[in-house]
Amino acid sequence: MFYRPVARLVPDGTRIKFMRGRIMGLAVSAVLSAASVVLFFHPGLNLGIDFSGGIVMEVRTPSAADVGAIRSALASEHVGEQGVQRFGGDNDVLIRLQAQPTEGATQSTVTRIRAALDAAVPGARVVRTDAVGASVSSELFRDGLLALGISLLMILVYIWFRFEWEFAVGAVATLILDVTKTVGFLAITRIEFDLVMVAAILTVIGYSTNDKVVVYDRVRENLRKYKSMPLRQLIDLSINETLNRTLGTSMTVFLASLPLALFGGESISGFAWVMLFGIVVGTSSSIFIAAPILLFLGENRLRRDNAPVRPTPPVKTVKTTGTAARP
Repeated sequence: MFYRPVARLVPDGTRIKFMRGRIMGLAVSAVLSAASVVLFFHPGLNLGIDFSGGIVMEVRTPSAADVGAIRSALASEHVGEQGVQRFGGDNDVLIRLQAQPTEGATQSTVTRIRAALDAAVPGARVVRTDAVGASVSSELFRDGLLALGISLLMILVYIWFRFEWEFAVGAVATLILDVTKTVGFLAITRIEFDLVMVAAILTVIGYSTNDKVVVYDRVRENLRKYKSMPLRQLIDLSINETLNRTLGTSMTVFLASLPLALFGGESISGFAWVMLFGIVVGTSSSIFIAAPILLFLGENRLRRDNAPVRPTPPVKTVKTTGTAARP
């Protein structure tokens, strides 16, 4: 019985010298992360109802929606309208209203909007209504940021416990850069930042951490196997040895998320697009950011036990002659 060889994304024996581009990789990452921080403050994230508060109503009309007529209906009720936009198909419209001070005021506003829509667009049907108060939204935003911070702290503790501190610092620094780039992606694309996006960022952190642990684990094995190999050459060897697994896993998750981003609808497409971006960023950062940071931190530490030992000078012995004393 004959077996066909398994196709590999990267041929065996590949020896790409990734560490030659370590300075360029870190510089590009720093620039992108700095730009993402600027985008976080201006223009800022497109906060969803979970974090900004307010009322969101999804309306479905019997024919193609007339956005102008819906805006006129809202203006006639003198409500704080924040936006009317198409949502999904031509018959779906998303209405955003300002947060109301009390629950009773929220119910009254929703009732008035329903009546105005029935008069302006006969046959219109309210599919979904979500309302979040200002105090609840600020609490959710604080809890979401707290979840991100705790996850990074737990990853630091785990990798520090499993490896040396150089590995832990390199992984967490890289994850922070990955998160900032993801925030910049959300600011540019104007995808709503809500609790679903927090879950997406946490998923990206978990995937990126797993990818870095794979590379770091091979580095640790090679540190024991090749006692005299320079750390720069050893890191290149470790990345090349895990490249097939890294690219294979990334492509699998990427291809699985792509249909969700293209055809998943508004409810899931934002999550999928963040996942796609996070896969690309997390995979590339394991090679061009996490590995160079490990090289800079561990070049004089991870190899100190293997430093050459200075030969000790021979001890000179003096030969004496004489007669042993008799008892």
